[in-house]
Amino acid sequence: MSAAKSLFLAGVAAIALSGCGVGSLMGGNGDASLSNTSASQTQINQTATSALPAIAYECPPIRVIDGGGVYSLYAPGRNGQANGLRYQAVLDKQSRNCVVSAGLITVKMGAVGRVLAGPQGSSGTVNVPLRFAVVRDELTVFSQKYDIPVSITPTNQGQEFIKVVEDVTVPYVGGEDIVFYVGFDPNG
Repeated sequence: MSAAKSLFLAGVAAIALSGCGVGSLMGGNGDASLSNTSASQTQINQTATSALPAIAYECPPIRVIDGGGVYSLYAPGRNGQANGLRYQAVLDKQSRNCVVSAGLITVKMGAVGRVLAGPQGSSGTVNVPLRFAVVRDELTVFSQKYDIPVSITPTNQGQEFIKVVEDVTVPYVGGEDIVFYVGFDPNG
């Protein structure tokens, strides 16, 4: 089995097998450089090396943005109070799959999480603010926030969600430091 196919299957398996985990992206501890931005082609070209195009033998890592693993939503006037918690979203798993061709890495990134109702929670839909980003040589070349609707019902005080982002391309000639990121972003 090819390495690319193995990576793809591992990514699909990681997204399918979710557990439960527990922070806030850009809610005070985050990195504002990952807000909705994309580098211009000029900025990308300025960071490119003069190396010949290379084949990526490993897909760059995907990491949870510092402070972005947990998103808590509180009742009005009860911010930070445990008994005022309406909902808490957590990221359980994240995965990525890469294809390298013609000097580009094309990535498919995904995350699995869960929304749990707190003491002040009720039935309804909660919009979970999730951001995916790509940083290449310390330059954010892709960053997009997605509001994911998650329905909570009385019979299931928690609900899983999955978000997959496809066809994000990053110039790659070899030797670059590329990292994929995912995390909750209530302020972005």
